[in-house]
Order: sequence, then C-alpha cells, then structure tokens
Amino acid sequence: VVRRHLLQRYEHQPFISCLAGFYSCRWKRYQRRRTEPGKCCCKTRECMFFPLLVGAFCFSLIFLYMWGEAKNDYNNFDWYNYGNLGFWFLWSLVLLIVAAILFTYITLLLVLAMCLLAEGQQLYLHWSHKIGTFLVLGFSITALFILSVLWGDQWKTVRLSFQITAPYLHIGAISIMVLLSWPVALHAIRADKKVVQMIIVGPYLAILLFLFLIPLGMYSPCIREMGTLGPKPALIGHRGAPMLAPENTEMSFQKTIEHGGDGLETDVTISYDGVPFLMHDSTLRRTTNINEVYPNDTAQNAALFSWDTLKELNAGTWFLKDKPFSCMGSLSRADQNQAMNQSVYKLSHFLRLADSQNKLVIFDLYRPPEKHPYRNSWINRTLEVILNESGIRPHLVLWLENDMRSFVQSVAPGFQQTMGSKAPVEDLLMDNIVKLNLAYTEMSSEDIRKYAEANITTNLYVVNEPWLFSLAWCSGVHSVTTNAVHTLKNLSQPLFLMTPQQYNIMWILTDLTSVLLISLIFAL
Repeated sequence: VVRRHLLQRYEHQPFISCLAGFYSCRWKRYQRRRTEPGKCCCKTRECMFFPLLVGAFCFSLIFLYMWGEAKNDYNNFDWYNYGNLGFWFLWSLVLLIVAAILFTYITLLLVLAMCLLAEGQQLYLHWSHKIGTFLVLGFSITALFILSVLWGDQWKTVRLSFQITAPYLHIGAISIMVLLSWPVALHAIRADKKVVQMIIVGPYLAILLFLFLIPLGMYSPCIREMGTLGPKPALIGHRGAPMLAPENTEMSFQKTIEHGGDGLETDVTISYDGVPFLMHDSTLRRTTNINEVYPNDTAQNAALFSWDTLKELNAGTWFLKDKPFSCMGSLSRADQNQAMNQSVYKLSHFLRLADSQNKLVIFDLYRPPEKHPYRNSWINRTLEVILNESGIRPHLVLWLENDMRSFVQSVAPGFQQTMGSKAPVEDLLMDNIVKLNLAYTEMSSEDIRKYAEANITTNLYVVNEPWLFSLAWCSGVHSVTTNAVHTLKNLSQPLFLMTPQQYNIMWILTDLTSVLLISLIFAL
C-alpha cells in the first residue's frame, strides 16, 4: 500500500511541476511547499495578491465581452479615430485582438492557480506574472473608463446583448461553478474548523443558488411561442452596401439592389452652385482623392466646392486602399475595376435609380455652412430636385428632415413623414408621422408595439450583426438600416429563437446536471 501511494505521488509530480513551473517558475520539487491541513493556501503577501488576479480576470472578461458585442459599431469607432488622427486604420480590430490576448493570459494564470490549489500546493506567483497582472488590470479598467466616457451608448448595446446571450451565459456560469466545486470541496475538507468550512462553502453555495434562480427574472423577445413571430424586417442599405463597394456611390447602391435590399439610405450635401450630391463627411478627405487633386483644400467643407469640381474627383480608390471594414471579403477583379472608377454621385441620379427599382429612400440632409448661397434655401433646393428633376414617386421618399416639415407636407403630401426621435403617439399623429427612424440602442419591444398599434412603423439604424438583427426581428421592428444587406438577407429566422418550453427544459436540465455533479464531487 505504501509503495502504491509513493508510486502514485511520483507519477503525479510531473503534472505538479508543470503547474508550479508555469505559475511560479519553480520547476524543482524542493522549491515547492504543500498546504498543511487547516493552514492558509499561501503566505500573507500572496493572499493579498490573489484577489487582484481574480479582479484582473473579471475586468478583462467584462472588457472583452463589451468590446466583442461592440463589433456592430467598429466602423464608427474607426471613423472617430480617423477624424482625430487624420489617417484610416482598423483600431477596433487591434483593440479586440489585444483584449483577447490579455484575457487568455490572465485566464491561464487563474486556471493554473486553481489547479495548484486543488493539488494542495501553496501559491507563489512569479514577479513577472505579477507585473503582467497589473498590466491587464490597468489596461482593462482604463479602456472601460475611456470607452464609457467617449462612447457611453455602448453599454446600451451590452444590455441589449443580454436579451440574446443571457440563457447561454447562464449555462456558462453554471459550468464554471461546477469546475470550481473541486478546489472548494478540497479546501473545505482540509479545513480543521467548522467556521472555516462555512466561510469556504457558504459564499460558493450562495452564488450557486443565485445562478440557479436568475432565469426567473430573465427576459428575451426571442423566447416566444410558436407562430407569434412577426415578418422579417425590411433591409435598407446604409450608404448602399459599404462592405462591398465605396459608400454613397452608384456601385454601392447597385450592390444593395443586387442583394435584395428593400431601400436605400444616404447623406445629402448641396454644392456651392446648388447641386445636391451624396457625401457623409463634412470634408472630402476620407472618401475622395481630394488630397491628390487639391492638396491645399482637404480641410474645406464639401459644400463649398462647385459641382464641376466635385464630379471630377475619384470616389472609389480609397475603398481598395483603406478597407473600411475588418470583415470585408475579397473583391473580384471586375468589382475592383468598377470601384476604382466611381465618382461623386448626384442626388437626382440616386433618386432615379431608386425609382427605377421601386426602392424606398431615406437620407440625412445637411444644411450648408455660413456664407453658402443655399444656406437658407437648402430644403427648397432639395425639394426642387426631388419633385422636378428626379421623377421619383413621392411614396418612395421617407422624409426625415424636421425643419420646415409643415411646408414640405404642403408641397409634397405624398412623402412618408419620418421622425428621428421618440415622441408621444398623439404628437406623432398630429404631425402625420408614419415612421420612426431610431438608433438601435433605443430598441424597446413595448414602444415598438405601442407605435405599431397607431400604424407608426419603426426603422432602426445601423444594424449589422446577425444577433442584433435577430433581436430587432423578435422585437417587431418593421425595417433596419444596415451595412450588411448581403449577410442579413440570408437569415431565414432569428438566431437564438426558442419557445418558453424549450428554454425551461434547458434551464432545468442545466441546474439538475450541475447539482448532481457538484454533489458527487463533494461526496467523493
């Protein structure tokens, strides 16, 4: 018996050596110390540092989850940095990679620590890992603080994501508690006092009970009875199809039409000589070759150029060079050649294209700057183009601009009046509003249903990720503005859709299985 125990201990030493070596850089057996029954698992200094390790893990996990769910808005983040730095780079992707690496590193350290505790070894984290832990903790807290200040709406995205991921996060949390039951049980058994055992086991059981009961307060519009799901939301191409072609160009809108988009969204600016054209930014620097043609005018407002100047600019080569989206696929040779030859697009041409394909149009209309000839007649000039030059059927126009709305209704009663913010139903009906155009962070199933009862539909922008589109679908949204028409068009039903009965079975089976496994671990 003694020989067998010695042999088992000898055979186990390489495993412990690896754990201690990676965690403490103590590869030799004489460098390690076992935890005596009833004693603390590590010295006072290490006891104080272990919560920092756990804290670094928690903060890095929160940041990784938050930034992973923010993928829908990576293009906005990169565009913000472009405005401040003056050059385009996929900073969002770099930040995601760094967050994933740091989380993986700190998770491995925590797993090593739990394994050493389970083997009854004293903890001693090497000084290099302590520095690494401080770096992860500092980076995660700093990044969360900066993003909260500059981009606080992203926490609304996180809250929305819980409506989709909560059932699966619940299963993951229960699984972690099952894995933690082994070191908790070992330390409880080794404790020589009942009070110490209660201190170890009590918080663990309290957290476990809390996790078991969380589903009672969980809500997701995608957990619903069969047959209650509404129609799939219509897809409106945001500046066309900017993942497949240069934004706000003819090619971009043609790509949206090719992939079955139901509408087209754009941004309208008026040139110095009164020609409405499509441009999102206030300058031409990002989406044209103005830097090559007129290097001294790169900072000038786009509305201060004449149409003769604008129409000579190239509006496509930047797309192939900068690659504005990290998830862009490779373009065919024909698409590359077509993209390289795109020019600034006139509003009248855009409207004729939409009318010929029977597509809805919605656009942000930018007022020209001070001293612009059309500063005070910008809406009138835009209406002239829509009504007299384009020939588009009025019911295809979703009129969003709120200034002079009464005048617009009198001149073009066929427009679908659209509001860009929430308001009481009575006020919307008084202004003949038939559609709301809202940021997706304002998504609310209750509000959407309330407006729908008054025949006011809801469009959300900008929805790119399948999980977010699924949530919008389940919430009853009528349409979404998206950069990814080609992706979302292929979804035949919402992701994560399940009935309440299916979810209850998943919840109960998870809890029962975990109770059985934890009971066996404590019994053994």
